[in-house]
Amino acid sequence: MRSFTTRSRVAVAASAVALLALAGCSSDNGGGGNTADAVKQNLDGRGAISFAMGKTDTDKLQPVIAKWNATHPNEQVSLKELPGEADDQRNKLEQSLQAGNADYDVMALDVVWTAGFAANGWLQPLEGGLAIDTAPLLPATVDSATYRGTLYAAPQNTNAQLLYYRTDLVPQAPADWKALTDSCATEQVKTVPDCVVTQLKQYEGLTVATTQFINSWGGAVVGADGKTPEVTSPEAKAGVQAMVDAYQSGVIAKRSTGFTEEETNLAFVGGESAYAYNWPYMWDNAEKTGSKVQGKVGVAAIVGPNGPGASTLGGYNNGINVFSKNKATARDFIAFVQNEENQMSFADASFPPVLKSVYDDAALIAKYPYLPALKSALENAQPRPVTPYYTAISKAVQDNASAALNGKVTVDQATSDMAAAITNAAK
Repeated sequence: MRSFTTRSRVAVAASAVALLALAGCSSDNGGGGNTADAVKQNLDGRGAISFAMGKTDTDKLQPVIAKWNATHPNEQVSLKELPGEADDQRNKLEQSLQAGNADYDVMALDVVWTAGFAANGWLQPLEGGLAIDTAPLLPATVDSATYRGTLYAAPQNTNAQLLYYRTDLVPQAPADWKALTDSCATEQVKTVPDCVVTQLKQYEGLTVATTQFINSWGGAVVGADGKTPEVTSPEAKAGVQAMVDAYQSGVIAKRSTGFTEEETNLAFVGGESAYAYNWPYMWDNAEKTGSKVQGKVGVAAIVGPNGPGASTLGGYNNGINVFSKNKATARDFIAFVQNEENQMSFADASFPPVLKSVYDDAALIAKYPYLPALKSALENAQPRPVTPYYTAISKAVQDNASAALNGKVTVDQATSDMAAAITNAAK
């Protein structure tokens, strides 16, 4: 199976500074197009459209596009591959949108970009005749595509981290964080070098890890407005404290501050830890020939203080370019991507679907036994901060979480500094 992870897309775009300078200016995007006018135009437009997506994952969409084109001879979809790296993808999209161009009718956006593109007025709201049915979708995916109460994109595929555990060392998945940390002291778990491995290197993976702890303990990074810091709430600080305590006590391996997803994968599959937090792609690696844990792996939702925790959401949302001439066709295509047949094909291509019903398919579960755990994780998942200031906020989280992990500051100081940086980013 191919990787479920969003590793190829978690790099934060360097061009976000330009994006933030434009945020909130939805009446005019500063280039060749007026978004206030464009949002009212071409709502019934039909005809050929283009679909833009980073080339790393276009193989999942090519069969979907082919099926659409076979039955829509007058509304053909052409695939426009974007660069493989996230910052290059976003640069290319921004340059086109700032100029008011309709080069890309539908754009596959990393979930963390959606709010920023919406704040600039670059996405057509999915309301009125362009509305889609969100009831069959996993709620967290809908949240990731919603900005200030309006749906601006159609969830395409998703992702959530899982708790992997060694069934030969731990008889069953821990019910909560305390049960997990307590198990690290057992004689069975002590037979491996590390108890828990995860991604604490100072990059986007640390934002994911930190927000998972914050959300799992009932806190939030920012408020519903996307800019008011909430990281100094008792719940948010308790989540950060749990992460820091686990790292400093050795429950989370010390070497995790140098780990991305791949180092986590190599350590767990190499039999070096009892637990790991990682994306679903690691299941295939753990079960293939040569794995030191083959046949000895269990999967569950990540844990919080009182049961399942809140994984941080990954994936793509499909947005319609506000300057598109054929918005009706674009709307029908993004809804087509969400139908059961296409979402089932995503599951078979290791591309987690957004349609709830797919996770209950008995044949798929037989092939991919982790699907029930992934569904549970996705049902409790939360997006990373839905904000047009995402890049700066992610940096604030990373910088200050890293300082706390390494003992340079207390959690109180780290979250206070984090809040100040978030406030500054949103000015």
